[in-house]
Amino acid sequence: QRPTDTRCLLPFLSSYEKQLGGLPNHIVADAGYGGEENYKYILEETDSLPVMPYTMYRKEQKRSYKQNVMHREHWEYRAADDFFICPNQRKVNFQRYAYRTDRYGYVRDFKVYECEDCSDCPLRTQCTTAKSGKNRKIFYNPVWEELKQRARQSLTSETTATIYRQRKIDVEPVFGHVKALLGFTRFRLRGLPKVATEANLYFMANNMRKLARLACLYGKNTYPKSSFRFWIGIFLGQRTFCLRL
Repeated sequence: QRPTDTRCLLPFLSSYEKQLGGLPNHIVADAGYGGEENYKYILEETDSLPVMPYTMYRKEQKRSYKQNVMHREHWEYRAADDFFICPNQRKVNFQRYAYRTDRYGYVRDFKVYECEDCSDCPLRTQCTTAKSGKNRKIFYNPVWEELKQRARQSLTSETTATIYRQRKIDVEPVFGHVKALLGFTRFRLRGLPKVATEANLYFMANNMRKLARLACLYGKNTYPKSSFRFWIGIFLGQRTFCLRL
């Protein structure tokens, strides 16, 4: 069992490809799945294009973020000598390379930069939480920055932006319906096989609700009242079944 959305995407794509023989042209997901490992895998190991924001994407679009000069993204960068210029016009020089390995074994590479002198800076309290005598450091991940730029491009392109908006119409309402209309807010069972069975029953009930609705709209000799009674009866029956598993 994986505690975060980020860790669920790659196993899901592997299962999807195995069962259906390939992946779609676009992998569409919300910000919970927008991690470096996921972006890299999709771009390098598949022929698909990821259409999903990263965690900070929405925040970066806000005016308050764009106007905050303390964010490294807004600093001038001198590529020839590899240093940034901070808001107080001091150099933030490259110091060394570093890496971090997460608990799942994925390695991220960083370039570490440090300001030449923060001791008497009037902006210090706004810029860093480093202890007295320490300068602000920046851990810059070139791979991640490039992947974020590609994500921004895919989310602002007319074609892929339309695809991402459609996800909110096709996918999100399902979770709202099963929670609000079917009362599915918590799993009653334990263990992945039982949880999968319980979830499938709820989604099946949701599909029956949709079919009943379509029957009301397009079917002959079918009335809303009888259709409603039909799918709600099925749902109540499966809830009883779930509790007895």
